[in-house]
Amino acid sequence: MKFKLLLAFSFWVLLAAVSCNKDDITFDAPSQELRFSRDTVFCDTVYHQVRSETYVVKVYNNEDKDILIPRINLEKGAASLYRINVDGKPGYDFKDVPLRKKDSLFIFVEIAPEASGPEAIAEDKVLFTGPAGQQHVTLFSVVQDAEFFIQTSTNPNVITNHTTWNNNKAKIIYGNLTVNPNIMLNIEQGTKVYFHQNSGMKISSGATLNINGTQDEQVILRGDRNDLDHDTLPKNWNSIRMEANSTLNMNHARLFGGTRGLDMRQTTATIKNSFIHTFFEYGIYAVGSTVNANNLVMNNCGSSCIGIFRGGNHTYTHATIANYSRSMSSFDRTGIFATNEWKNDAGQTEQGALQQLTLQNSIVYSDRDNSVHFEQTPGQQFEFLIQNCLLKYSGTSEAGFPFDNNTNVVQSIKNEDPQFVNYFMAKMNLRLKMPSPARGKGNVTVAGTVPFDIVNVSRTTNPTLGAYQ
Repeated sequence: MKFKLLLAFSFWVLLAAVSCNKDDITFDAPSQELRFSRDTVFCDTVYHQVRSETYVVKVYNNEDKDILIPRINLEKGAASLYRINVDGKPGYDFKDVPLRKKDSLFIFVEIAPEASGPEAIAEDKVLFTGPAGQQHVTLFSVVQDAEFFIQTSTNPNVITNHTTWNNNKAKIIYGNLTVNPNIMLNIEQGTKVYFHQNSGMKISSGATLNINGTQDEQVILRGDRNDLDHDTLPKNWNSIRMEANSTLNMNHARLFGGTRGLDMRQTTATIKNSFIHTFFEYGIYAVGSTVNANNLVMNNCGSSCIGIFRGGNHTYTHATIANYSRSMSSFDRTGIFATNEWKNDAGQTEQGALQQLTLQNSIVYSDRDNSVHFEQTPGQQFEFLIQNCLLKYSGTSEAGFPFDNNTNVVQSIKNEDPQFVNYFMAKMNLRLKMPSPARGKGNVTVAGTVPFDIVNVSRTTNPTLGAYQ
């Protein structure tokens, strides 16, 4: 009993001591400048009345004493487009903020702006005022006006009339947006189309999607997370699903960051001067479709950049198809996969003839053993031509076709590093270094059918393989 009383007495004495120590803490005025984890907060592109991601600034007290920061405030005060939270308290003006010695506090920053035009700049400063002077952290963001397409239980989110999108507003899609049968959607130069997570677009049977970018003003189709990390990650949205007998015409577009890029079912597609990259499964997933592409650049797709199923008719001229990835290093990651078979949505196997796969003046390369994988079904037509190309190729059994002494493989090179400038996503540049073995190896007649490269450089003499001269 005495032991229990002694223990209880000791506890209360200790608690009183701690309480006294806490009450005895004194905070002085700072005598040195504060240190920040960053001096500028760049909130990636945000949209009209859509709250941004939350960004963090850490404020450090390097002094050997506890301090009170006299004032932390937004320069524009209550009129600011930004909102801050200082150590758990929201607002725009804070007085006498305590900060323990050798410690730090968090400032959280976000913006939910009003757009004043197609694209504008939002700026402000977080000011820190004290005896050591005034310091600041700059806040900066690009603000885009936006038009929203939101699927709900009462709004099926359907385009029912011929429609043209231009670049006066970004297009933000929540859920699935459907273009009705026999309807045409034109997406004009400079337009940005953003898909929310688990969102996508469906082009119905008989409908047409025209993507009309230019070299200076590409059409961008991507996920709606604009922070740099998400620029290099797949699976931020679903796909553009092209139903049977639909048509795609795409020029000067950049499509990236989803599960599948173009998901085509018996579709006819013409693709020019475009970039398709960073998809969890396929950049192009084509079932029984006809695809004619030139000056196409692809990279970073988990299963394959191009997947050809149940046959079809495919021509790729002056294409650069790479497949390098750090985030999906355990995936198959071929450049082109082609088979006569396909499992439909019901799990049944269907077959169809590959009438022709023609690959000319192109590069198909990766850090895998084979960049091309053919699975030819016995008894099914499977025609292909690989002419003046550079491939990663390790052998017949893995690739599904012989490279040497094959009349379907003409004037082509295997296993010579194309020497890309940079094949990683953060700074992707699939131009070729000067010593590249692909330089000057293109067929002149083939190059004449695509006389300018993806950046409008002539290739009619000494054509280089791939999309870049």
